[in-house]
Amino acid sequence: MQEVLSIVSVKVRKTRIMYGANLSFAQVEKYLTLLQRSGLLEYDGDSGYLITDMGIKFLQLYDDYLERSTRMRQEVEKTMEDRLRLENMCFNNKTEAKQMGNEKDDLT
Repeated sequence: MQEVLSIVSVKVRKTRIMYGANLSFAQVEKYLTLLQRSGLLEYDGDSGYLITDMGIKFLQLYDDYLERSTRMRQEVEKTMEDRLRLENMCFNNKTEAKQMGNEKDDLT
């Protein structure tokens, strides 16, 4: 839907939307109906489809959402990497401690 709304930022006909969003005729019909019912898009008779003010707000919120979710995903990935690094440090320290304990046993 976001792609369709981006395409209709200027008045366009259904065919332009279909090709621009790479949708079949049936898909374009479905999305246009849904977007019109939601108040995000309007049809102006012969001249075509155009995004509404609410559609513009939707696109802005959607872009903000994508940006935040990308940042959050990156933060979660970094956190997981840090967790693995910490676990590896603990595991390696246990191995080293065991080795040091065995070396002490060998000395006695």
